[in-house]
Amino acid sequence: MNDRTHGTNRGEGRGGDQGRDQGGDRRDSRGRQRGAARSRGAQHRTSQAPSARRRRTDPARTAAYDVLRQVDGSDAYANLVLPPLLRERRISGRDAAFATELAYGTLRLQGRYDAILARCVTRPLDQVEPEVLDVLRLGAHQVLGMRVPAHAAVSETVALARDRVGAGPAQMVNAVLRAVGRTPLDGWLARLTDEAPDAVSALAVTGSHPVWIVRALREALAGHGRGPDEVGDLLDADNTAPRVTLVARPGLADPDVLRREASDADVRLEPGRLAPTALVLAGGSDPAGLPAVADARAGVQDEGSQLVTLALADAPLEGDDARWLDLCAGPGGKAALLAALAASRGATLVANEVQPHRARLVERALRAVPPGVLEQVRTGDGRELGAEEPGAYDRVLVDAPCTGLGALRRRPESRWRRTPSDLGELTVLQRELLASALEAVRVGGVVAYVTCSPHLAETRLVVDDVLRRRDDVERLDARGALRAVTVSGADLDLGAPDGGAGGLDAQLWPHVHGTDAMHLTLLRRTR
Repeated sequence: MNDRTHGTNRGEGRGGDQGRDQGGDRRDSRGRQRGAARSRGAQHRTSQAPSARRRRTDPARTAAYDVLRQVDGSDAYANLVLPPLLRERRISGRDAAFATELAYGTLRLQGRYDAILARCVTRPLDQVEPEVLDVLRLGAHQVLGMRVPAHAAVSETVALARDRVGAGPAQMVNAVLRAVGRTPLDGWLARLTDEAPDAVSALAVTGSHPVWIVRALREALAGHGRGPDEVGDLLDADNTAPRVTLVARPGLADPDVLRREASDADVRLEPGRLAPTALVLAGGSDPAGLPAVADARAGVQDEGSQLVTLALADAPLEGDDARWLDLCAGPGGKAALLAALAASRGATLVANEVQPHRARLVERALRAVPPGVLEQVRTGDGRELGAEEPGAYDRVLVDAPCTGLGALRRRPESRWRRTPSDLGELTVLQRELLASALEAVRVGGVVAYVTCSPHLAETRLVVDDVLRRRDDVERLDARGALRAVTVSGADLDLGAPDGGAGGLDAQLWPHVHGTDAMHLTLLRRTR
């Protein structure tokens, strides 16, 4: 791979120091300043015709392009497409990190880049071929969002266009990206802000979220006891690549032992910030290569997801504590943690999942659980389970299907796929699942209602609506339950008490806790 055009890029995925220093001079791939003559040479290369320099692009950029095409063409998820593609093409190390940042970063900031490109393309973007538009987005991210020298970003992206969409579009890509590069990012953001019709629209276009999501997040912040003016920080957190977090499943993997095993494999793990079971992967290593992950003693799981699971297992209940249920178990991360915790209590777990292929993922996630703990991986509709097994469980987790607005940093394409109309169907489903869970739990037992969305329609309003129809359920202190399972000394800032839920529900946030925006309500059957 050509170090002149790609070597400086590789550090981006690893938090390298490439790019410009304070004086504006270029740095080479090792961070050294280049001399003025070298910079003038770079300017001279930029003025050459792209076809005279590069006719084919490198595998990392090609991989990022192919991910964007699959995301657009088949509604695939980037986090499911990219890792196997990198393995298949044997792209690893810095090149894999570069491809990952290029693909995910372009998807996260697609709205921002489309607004900028619309001011540089001579026809409406909806009249630009999708393949060409994806090339332009990748180029814009390199020019404005990564530490890639402008000449390399343009040259390599033109080469990608020539390779994948033809010589004619490549000339257009060259002209557009040069226009993009004439204005620095700060200048573009100021222009987009000035041209926006209102403050929310300005936040949406510069922060690269649909307007309806920005409004919903502002309302969610206020409704869950935080200031709506935090929304800018929340959008920034959504646009920042999260670090990979592992869970050391209790009784199966000790965090200290797991760190030593990782060290033997040249992988560095750091303790999580909040959950005692969490370990954070340092650098760009593939967690699948760790023995504990390969045999399911550990797994990849967001720290917020771990906390809400631990809180359910720790919540006080009355009477027996022998039979637990995960009502919506796929793909199995929370179920595996619940099963490990159940094993230490002498309890058993039933994991229910409506989709057969996701039920198989649950079985795979639970394969390290000791014999006798997993009672069943049940394939069935969770809405019917309460009627089929009334009062049969002591603890029930409802990890309800939702819009996923709390996990946009992990699934960057979701923000462009979701629409407000999705809420109607999902909130009906959420109510039905919660009602079923309250039938399935016994008197004195506990139900945890969890979503990876902070949207008020999917959190507090769902619970309030279900509880209005019954007088045999009480809210428990979810905020206190989360604090009880958090690492000693950690600051779990949950904001002001949520008056609408009696100050008892808990909401985590990416910009505050470094987790997905997990919501937790704890409920107990009283009769």
